[in-house]
Formats: sequence, structure tokens, C-alpha cells
Amino acid sequence: MRLFTAIDLPESVVEPLAGLIARLRPLAELAWTRAENLHVTTKFIGEWPEERLEELKRALESVGSPGAIEGEIRGIGWFPNARNPRVLWAGVHAGAALASLAHGTDAAVHAIGAAKEEREYTPHLTLARIRDRFSRDRAPGERVSLDKLRAAIGEIESAEFGSFRASAFYLYLSTAGRYTRLAEFALT
Repeated sequence: MRLFTAIDLPESVVEPLAGLIARLRPLAELAWTRAENLHVTTKFIGEWPEERLEELKRALESVGSPGAIEGEIRGIGWFPNARNPRVLWAGVHAGAALASLAHGTDAAVHAIGAAKEEREYTPHLTLARIRDRFSRDRAPGERVSLDKLRAAIGEIESAEFGSFRASAFYLYLSTAGRYTRLAEFALT
């Protein structure tokens, strides 16, 4: 089972992001995120044995709650950077409560055998991924062109997409690009 934990976003935030993705999609051949899959990941768990699912849920129930998490979605950028992009993201600004949840979740699942996150937690929404720099529809060695996309992003890189208040986080199963909610954990 491929699992992760996340905070869901209200429709009032998802709608403008879906509009943005629809507007940017024709500008570059990337693996664009479906609007219904937009979420704030708090911990990517990865492969987990199904027979240990209840143990994982108990570990997640033990995560200390920072209380409801309030934040906003604003700004657009690239990981690792615009010159060598792999991910197009929208920024998540939620302060210490979200970071506390991410660190607590990481510690709880690490205690039962999941890999510990080595990178600093950087909350974001993945809008698109560059899976393969080369497309089968292009001549050998021709790179995916991001010029039009970069220009469009330059005009809206500080855009604001709305705010959210999360009172729960969720355990999700990822199967073939579809996310299934397996459990809910209250934050209040």
C-alpha cells in the first residue's frame, strides 16, 4: 500500500487552483495534478504492509494535536529551481502549527518503522511534475519547452488562491493516481 497523510483544502481554494491549472496546462506538456488530488501533504509514508495498517492508524492517533491549522495558499514556484525544474508548486503558508503536525507525524510513523524524512518540511501544493524531460513526440534530445509556462508564471508568481482552516488530517492510499481516504484524525 502506498500511503501518505495530508490536510484537505476547501472548494473555495481548489476552484481557483483548478482554474489556474486549466489555464497553464496548454503551455507545457507536464504531468498536471487533477484538482481533486490537491492537498497539503504532511508525511509521505510510501509503501506500507496492509497487515500493519491498524498499527499505523494507532500511531497516527498518537500524534499530538497542534489545534486547528489556519493558512493560505499563495505564490507559485519551482522545485528545485526555475533553471532545473522538476515540480511546479503553489505555496502553503500556515506557520508553526502545520510544521508541528508534519514533524509529529514523521516521528510517530518513524517509531513504527517508516523512513524518517531527511529534508526540511516545505509545505506546498504540487501543481505539475516534469516526469521526463524528453517526450516521445519530439525529436531525440529535444527538451520539453517551458518558455511559455515560465512567462505565464512570471506574471502571476505572487497570486493568492485563498485561505483554509483544517480541523483534521487524513491517511490516504494512493493507487494509480487516485487517492482514497482511509482514516481521519482530529486536530482539535
